[in-house]
Amino acid sequence: MSALPTSFAGRCRRALRHLLSGSASGKRCFPPATLAAIEQAIGEGEKLHRAEVRLIVEAALDAGAAFRNISNRERARALFAQYGIWDTEENCGVLIYVNLAEHAVDIVADRNVGRQVPEQDWQAICATMTQGFAQGDFHHSTLAALRQLNDILHKLFPADGARPNQLPNDALIL
Repeated sequence: MSALPTSFAGRCRRALRHLLSGSASGKRCFPPATLAAIEQAIGEGEKLHRAEVRLIVEAALDAGAAFRNISNRERARALFAQYGIWDTEENCGVLIYVNLAEHAVDIVADRNVGRQVPEQDWQAICATMTQGFAQGDFHHSTLAALRQLNDILHKLFPADGARPNQLPNDALIL
């Protein structure tokens, strides 16, 4: 993603882009069959590792936040806190945040996971999604990214028996 605009006109253009990105785009890009596949992939992955994964898709920021240059990363961190993804037993919560208006993906991981996963692994997962999204393939690219993430988490935090599911597995469309 390019740098956030610094000029007034650039910030206005960004706000307008977000304003014109309707909430229907989230449902169009992530139809019920895709959402069901995502929920299944997260659930199956969490049987292999001890981390908790949540996917949040947002069509756009509100125009005011876009104008104030709230970055994708800042928004992801706010949602990480708002939805309690940090509040897992082993501090192993992972948020994948998709902003459709920005064509951007960010991953925020709780401290236990964040300390152990190299930045290039997070970037590779994000690239899998953004490259697929650029081709209009939201379904397969999201599932491929979840497989990548689950493989990494399985190596670092292998499952050690049954445990309660601490976060919902369904994707949240804002």
